[in-house]
Amino acid sequence: MEKKDLRVIFMGTPEFAVGTLSRLIEAGYRVVAVVTQPDKPVGRHQNALQPPPVKTYALEKGIPVLQPEKMKDPEFVAQLARYEADIQVVVAFRMLPEVVWGMPRYGTFNVHAALLPQYRGAAPINWAIINGETETGVTTFFLDHDIDTGRIILQKPFAIPDDADVEYVYDGLMNLGADIAEETLQLVLAHDGNIPSKAQADCHSADETLHAAPKIFKETCHILWDRPAKQVYDFIRGLSPVPTAWTSLLLNGGEATIKIFKARKTDTPCTDHRPGTVMTDRGRLLAACQDCWLEIADLQLSGKKRMAARDFLNGNKNLDGVLLR
Repeated sequence: MEKKDLRVIFMGTPEFAVGTLSRLIEAGYRVVAVVTQPDKPVGRHQNALQPPPVKTYALEKGIPVLQPEKMKDPEFVAQLARYEADIQVVVAFRMLPEVVWGMPRYGTFNVHAALLPQYRGAAPINWAIINGETETGVTTFFLDHDIDTGRIILQKPFAIPDDADVEYVYDGLMNLGADIAEETLQLVLAHDGNIPSKAQADCHSADETLHAAPKIFKETCHILWDRPAKQVYDFIRGLSPVPTAWTSLLLNGGEATIKIFKARKTDTPCTDHRPGTVMTDRGRLLAACQDCWLEIADLQLSGKKRMAARDFLNGNKNLDGVLLR
C-alpha cells in the first residue's frame, strides 16, 4: 500500500496537534476526516464561538471535520465508521472509548509529549520542567483501555536547557511530534499494519520512579516560597507563559495577585529571611526562598499588562520586607 491509499483519521484540538496534521498532509498521506472538540464559547457574554485550531486548519485544506459532544454517541460512531479508516492518529485530544480506538484495522496510535511511561497525563511538558528534568521527548503508542499505558512504538528524546520555559519545549516537541507521527505511519506501510511495539513495563527499571503529569488548575500554580530556590525557579518556568505561576503581595493596603513569567537564580543566601520576603536591589526585585534569593524578572499585576520587574518597581516603592505568599 502507498501513503496516498492509507485512509487516516486525525484526532486533535490545539495548535500542538496542527503541527502533526499539517506534516501528514504535506507528506502526502490521505487524511479522510478530522475529529476535534466542539467550538468554544468566547467573549464577555460567551455569545461567540471559537473553532479549535485543528478545525480551522482542516477546513482550509478541505478536510471533513467531526465535532462530537460525546465520543460514544451512536450517531458519531456510525459517522466515523463510514470513513473506513485504516488507522487513526491522535494528538492532544481526549480519552477515547474502545468503540472508537478499536475501529480501524490497524488500530489507533497517540503522539504523547513525553518519554512514556514517564509523565502520563494531561500536562507532560509542564511537569517535566517543574520537576527540573533535563530531557523529555515524544512517544507514539497504541491506545488501550487506560490513559497513556499502551504499547510503545517509537520514542525521540528532546533536551531541556536550564533556562527553557514551556513555550520553548512546546515548540520543540510540536516539531518532533510531527516527525515521529510520520515515521510511525511509515512503519504502518512497511509492516502492513503489524508494527513492532513493546509494553511500557519493559521500558523502565523496577526501581525507577515514575512521575505523573496531571491536569493543572489555578491552585496548582500557587508559588510556595519555602522551597529551595532551584525548585521555585523550575516551577515558574514550568508554568510560563501559560497557565503562569502566581503569588500574592500585600500592596497599597490590600492584597494583589501577581503572575510571574520569568525568574533568575542567584547564589546569594537568604537563610536569615522568612521565605517570601521581598528585597529590592538597584532595580532588581528579589524574593527569599528556603536557601537563596530568587530574582523576579517579568511579572503581571492583576488587571495590568506584563512588564519587566524594573518597570514594576518604578511604580511601586518601599517594598523591602513585604511578604509574598
